[in-house]
Amino acid sequence: MPAPAPATCLFLLTSLAASTFAQDTTNFPHIGAVERHDAALDKLIEPGTPIEVLSSGYLWTEGPAWDTANNRLLFSDVHANRVYEWFEGKGASIYLEPSGFTGILPYSRGPGSNGLAMNAQGQLVSCEHGDRRISVLYEGGGKRTLTDNYQGKRFNSPNDLDIDSKGNIFFTDPSYGLPERNDDPSKELDFNGVFVYVAKTGKTKLLTKDHTW
Repeated sequence: MPAPAPATCLFLLTSLAASTFAQDTTNFPHIGAVERHDAALDKLIEPGTPIEVLSSGYLWTEGPAWDTANNRLLFSDVHANRVYEWFEGKGASIYLEPSGFTGILPYSRGPGSNGLAMNAQGQLVSCEHGDRRISVLYEGGGKRTLTDNYQGKRFNSPNDLDIDSKGNIFFTDPSYGLPERNDDPSKELDFNGVFVYVAKTGKTKLLTKDHTW
């Protein structure tokens, strides 16, 4: 996504933000409205359901992922280099810091993790802007890099991801997280692509490089 405004909010059903403090979760403010362009949406979201602000006060929130095993919402604050966890009735708090850049600061406006997802094993998989990789977080055992390059050249700044039923990870790799974006001297790939990490082989395949962002 393009450069964000100074602060964002966490909305139920839409975009996201969080607070380091537990909040009054019995009286969430409402904002905007759900636009329905297909009646099929009614099967997912009941008509009249409001958009509720769960938490606010962050720099640039992204990548919400629901952790079913722990009944919590995880999400990134990209510019703060953090992942937050939100529990109903408790509010939000810092879960992981740093989340996407472990080098020497300053780096860029968006050094932290972006897109998040839970894999079939209940582990957190992250797109990391600053460390330019896809990682998986082991319970009590730190992170493992799943993939950080294509044909020996480092990714730009993995941004969004999805995991299919076979465990394959599809992800985008724009230049948003690089200090000077497409003009950054550390950019090793001469394109911004979409890739898939194939779980069975551990190989990364290029799906397309026909993007300008």
